[in-house]
Amino acid sequence: MAKVIVAGLGPAGPELITGAVREAIERASRRFVRTRRHPAAVAVEPAESFDDLYDQASSFEEVYRAIVDRLVAEARAGVGDVLYAVPGSPMVAERTVELLRAVPGLELEVLVGLSFADLAWDRVGVDPLAAGVRLVDGRRFAVEAAGERGPLLVAQCDAVHVLSDIKLAALDVVDRSIAGGGDEKVVVLQRLGLPDERVFEVAWSDLDHAVAPDHLTSLYVAEMGAPISREVAQFADLAGELRRRCPWDREQTHQSLRGHLLEETYEVLEALDAVDPDTPSGYEELEEELGDLLYQIVFHSVLAAEAGQFTLADVARGIHDKLKSRHPHVFGPSDSDLVEVDDADEVLVNWEAIKREQKGRSSVMDGIPPGLPALLFADKVIHKARSVGVVPEVDTATVAGRLYEAVLAAQASGMDAESELRAFANAVGEQIRAREISSL
Repeated sequence: MAKVIVAGLGPAGPELITGAVREAIERASRRFVRTRRHPAAVAVEPAESFDDLYDQASSFEEVYRAIVDRLVAEARAGVGDVLYAVPGSPMVAERTVELLRAVPGLELEVLVGLSFADLAWDRVGVDPLAAGVRLVDGRRFAVEAAGERGPLLVAQCDAVHVLSDIKLAALDVVDRSIAGGGDEKVVVLQRLGLPDERVFEVAWSDLDHAVAPDHLTSLYVAEMGAPISREVAQFADLAGELRRRCPWDREQTHQSLRGHLLEETYEVLEALDAVDPDTPSGYEELEEELGDLLYQIVFHSVLAAEAGQFTLADVARGIHDKLKSRHPHVFGPSDSDLVEVDDADEVLVNWEAIKREQKGRSSVMDGIPPGLPALLFADKVIHKARSVGVVPEVDTATVAGRLYEAVLAAQASGMDAESELRAFANAVGEQIRAREISSL
């Protein structure tokens, strides 16, 4: 049977390689190392490395699968076992071992080595079991750290863009004062076990500026300010994966998705009409339709991120900050600084005033899409009129006047005229179908 022996080279130089791994290296005639960049790789020479794959492949997953394909082919075609040496321990953050375990008909022997994490526990002075430390991948920090408050040991922080992504994800959940020079820190661990080892603290806001990362860089985060939403982070990650790997998703543009966005919006409205709060019924369908609409929002954010414009986090942060700024009666520097309002009408007046100032608009009518259905357009206009104290003269002798009055009456009853008329028309439609069936 084809066999691959995976040997862990430890976290630093050859002196930390275990005796069992040394014996396996000496016995093996066919030797491979995942990368020669690791300081202990010299102990495996002569050996072939897979460093060239890192330059050729478009993703790390592609690199790992190519490595596994080569090792399996060597094991099945040659005589004797194949030795495959990896940095650290084969059981810690080693994706190729996961893939090798899934290969049918392949015998796999794993020789564990000292992990970088073992040295990290000593340097930061924690017992990982007692502290409940979780190990996460720096390249997937936003997803793997989702829902976590810490402590976290963050591995594979080997590039500036990785540190930047970690920082952005972290700044979404730690105290906002960081951006203004707060003193919240993260511990940087570099080249543990080597003569030029470094362990130091740096402010979150300086993470991707003050640290020169390499392939032996990791982070220790004692505590996050609040958990990241795991489900939303995973969803955004999935949308990005589909964009990269699905032929249909790769072809889409902002313009090509317009029809899908409109369709999903109308399906949400239809689901809303079916919701009965007293039963309650219809919520399961509403949940599904809201998910479909959310995907459109995430998809447009993915396209914008590709263009270097904004991300889903920027969208969420933007609406968060906008809502806070437009509710001065709820949010302020202190309770004594809150704007006083007596009712919802005053809230609308304040909202429009703040919006006009922020947008630099000369009229509250600016920003209302002119292509809205007439009843919905009238509903918007009535709200705008109320916010600036305009009371229009309505001639109820005209059809337009009576429709305008109907929208006013719907608002006074807490209803949406557009939805009410649609529901009534749908009911008439069902009567028509019933009549047609009965006449057959």
